[in-house]
Amino acid sequence: MKHKVVFAALLAAMGLSTSAFADNLLEVMDTDGGFKTMLAAIKKAGLEDQFKSAGPMTVFAPTDFAFQAMPKDKLDKLMNDKEALKKVLLLHVINAKVTKADVDAGKVKTMEGENVSLSVNEGIKIDNVPVVGQGINADNGVIHAMTAVLLPKS
Repeated sequence: MKHKVVFAALLAAMGLSTSAFADNLLEVMDTDGGFKTMLAAIKKAGLEDQFKSAGPMTVFAPTDFAFQAMPKDKLDKLMNDKEALKKVLLLHVINAKVTKADVDAGKVKTMEGENVSLSVNEGIKIDNVPVVGQGINADNGVIHAMTAVLLPKS
């Protein structure tokens, strides 16, 4: 414990913060502030370790507005079904770091196991859901904000 305090004091003296060294996908989403529902869902599904892992991963993360756009009864049911929630969350993640510049049209397999369609004609879309913003980098991947929640086809 004493070493951690000394290290934090040294960082502060150099004008650095300890948070500069802690920017995995979960921490970046938390810092951003627009993914509170996504973070709550990740915790409810017990997937924190997966989102903190070495990666690289790409998370197509629905914004809080995307979750709020779902019918309340459907969102409540999803948030209270751990297995269904895991499937939905992993449908938004691929096992590679894909920046906007890297995106090619076609199919890509998600960590849930289902293929999703990427299109780039009028901005990037995942299964016809627009990706907004430029993407947010983390140590273990990248986060792209989405305007809707993807649901499994089956």
